[in-house]
Amino acid sequence: MQANGDKSGTDKSGGVTFGGDEWQGRTGDSWAAEWKRTDRSFGMLTERLLQRSRDFTSEAVLDIGCGAGELSLALARTQPGSRVTGIDISPQLLNIAKDRARNLSNVRFELADAAAWDSGESLAPDLLVSRHGVMFFDDPVAAFAHLGGIAAPNAGLLFSCFRTWEENPVFRSVTRLLPIEVPPPAPGAPGPFAFSDRTYVQGILTAAGWRDIAFEPYDFAMVVGAGPDPVEDAASYFTVIGGAARAARELAPEARESFINRVRDLARANLREGIVSLRAGAWIVTAHR
Repeated sequence: MQANGDKSGTDKSGGVTFGGDEWQGRTGDSWAAEWKRTDRSFGMLTERLLQRSRDFTSEAVLDIGCGAGELSLALARTQPGSRVTGIDISPQLLNIAKDRARNLSNVRFELADAAAWDSGESLAPDLLVSRHGVMFFDDPVAAFAHLGGIAAPNAGLLFSCFRTWEENPVFRSVTRLLPIEVPPPAPGAPGPFAFSDRTYVQGILTAAGWRDIAFEPYDFAMVVGAGPDPVEDAASYFTVIGGAARAARELAPEARESFINRVRDLARANLREGIVSLRAGAWIVTAHR
């Protein structure tokens, strides 16, 4: 679910590399296999982005780093008069998105790098959105300048990104259970926490020609376990997706099993009414061209 296909970056919380090859290979396979649980975990955030999208004109919407299409599809369903285009560099995720969109005529998906995408003969987008898909640009100023250049005059920008590592217990709590020390991700390094510093993001968007930049802090419960055995579901999720999962795969079998047991304990401590959830902290960022 990455916006920039030709660049690569490193998430220092577990050494995950987010380059084009990764998203078209093993990382893309993993996220495609987990799309239902990923969409479930971001459910509250998706709803908030839908609410905020009503503040903008949206005849033509571009969803950047659309992944398996959850936000694109939600926008297309709730705004039938809009034309929605979702772009991503993972063919695995786009195959899922296209299959999910079979009964919607106002949404389409393209395999494309957002830093180079052009609407061509299509209507220029008047709203650019992204659910956690814009933090991977190697050159974010150039990427956002390009996106502004292909957008309609006075186009709106609406995206979410994680706040600081300390404000995201959903990841910090699990990483601390590893038997090895994993340093927190560095703000600004391409990866999930690249945009955690609002001053840094403000500078990028200003330099790229965006105005009226605003930040809404948004806390939400990230659902990581549900179903018949929510504790086991959470343990499984955290050993497949994220920096802790990558680090856990490098552990010896005994150490890995011990880590998974600690994750199960964490899940039990956060189990309420059949749901395991932990707090996540995001920015909702808005701007105009």
